[in-house]
Amino acid sequence: MDSLTRTLPASWFCSLALYQLERRAVFLKSWHFLGPVTRFQSRSKKVTCEIAQVTIIVENRSPEHDGIDVDGITVYAEDENIKIKNHLTPSGLLFVTLSDNTPSFEDFFEGLEQLTNKVDFTKLPHRRSISYEGNFNWKTMYVSFYIDNTLTFSGLTGFKNVFTVNIVAHPTFSKFYPPTFYSVTNHKNFSQHMADPSKQSDGLFLYFFPICTLNVYGGGMSSFRTLPSTKPGVSRMEFEYYHSGTDEVFEEYFNFVRQVAIEDFELCEKAQENLERGVYGEGILNPVKENGVQFYQQRVKELVYKQHASEKSAKDERINATQLPVGVVEESKVIAVQ
Repeated sequence: MDSLTRTLPASWFCSLALYQLERRAVFLKSWHFLGPVTRFQSRSKKVTCEIAQVTIIVENRSPEHDGIDVDGITVYAEDENIKIKNHLTPSGLLFVTLSDNTPSFEDFFEGLEQLTNKVDFTKLPHRRSISYEGNFNWKTMYVSFYIDNTLTFSGLTGFKNVFTVNIVAHPTFSKFYPPTFYSVTNHKNFSQHMADPSKQSDGLFLYFFPICTLNVYGGGMSSFRTLPSTKPGVSRMEFEYYHSGTDEVFEEYFNFVRQVAIEDFELCEKAQENLERGVYGEGILNPVKENGVQFYQQRVKELVYKQHASEKSAKDERINATQLPVGVVEESKVIAVQ
């Protein structure tokens, strides 16, 4: 039993001090997905994002023309003189990082572009964006994203995996993605969800650690970010929808994915209430059915512990640097008395 992974304690979903440590350990040292290049084609409107209390502005400064432009995309902070480090994949996905201490994109998301390069994201126009607050910790939403209906996560019973709900609830979806084959494959800082491992090229369902998802299927693409606030029990959800079909086809697609998102949102708020009231007990994660939750929770824990140890070591060094050795102090006192 000792080798099995336990769920995070409730304090990790409710503590302000722990979020501040997460901010330094996780958010400032990760790559974050902002969207495909089609999101940033308007020359008259800047796209503003905020991740972990850092404002990011994306602007397309190229001359207006009919095609998709990537060369003019510029990313900077609230102070326009501060450039934000970014990476654009060959397939047209834009990622940013908030610190120079972050590993290179290729190291952080090792092997990711082999998957994303199978899709031409410049062909999916941006159709709609939605943003609103939710009364839950950012990690609560990703428990929902990963855990399926037969979960063992004590205290959060009732959570449904977003992708599993898609399969079960939609007849057309279930025809192509039978739920009996559902699995999660974890990579370095990202996970791939697969409805049928024998058809890995059919649809693309990804989770980018720590806060982003990307789902491509049915002629469209959706993504969401769960953005932490300074209150550990409050997050902001940001959804982006892309589709190449007619308005009528897009609305059908949009209504379906929104229904799933709303159901999940309500479950997250109820789960957070239980976490804050103490109606929660740590449990053992199933290493097969809940390997996605195990992956991201262990990654958070690993980075937080590493950051805490690093800061403690630095603090101890500063304290030691201000204290002279005992022998030196005694000798100094003697000279002063004379």
